Amino acid sequence: MTWIAWILLGLAAGALAKFIMPGKDPGGLIVTMLIGIAGSFAGGFVSKWLPFLPDHNPGSGLPDSGSIITATIGAVLLLSIYRKVFG
Repeated sequence: MTWIAWILLGLAAGALAKFIMPGKDPGGLIVTMLIGIAGSFAGGFVSKWLPFLPDHNPGSGLPDSGSIITATIGAVLLLSIYRKVFG
């Protein structure tokens, strides 16, 4: 996927992470969306080396279900770490 697609996917993953983990976050919605973008990149990076995680379709510029799941998992993990450190 392209960088822009990963950023848009990260915004969606941040929103999904906020839906999965409701509650007050230090930093608010903007920080949560930025964490979603970081989780999207982290999830995409990790999925290339871990065979049991769904990998994105390298021939397409659009996100598929595997990349959405991976990005959301990354966003949830980063959001939980962020809450523990700064919450």
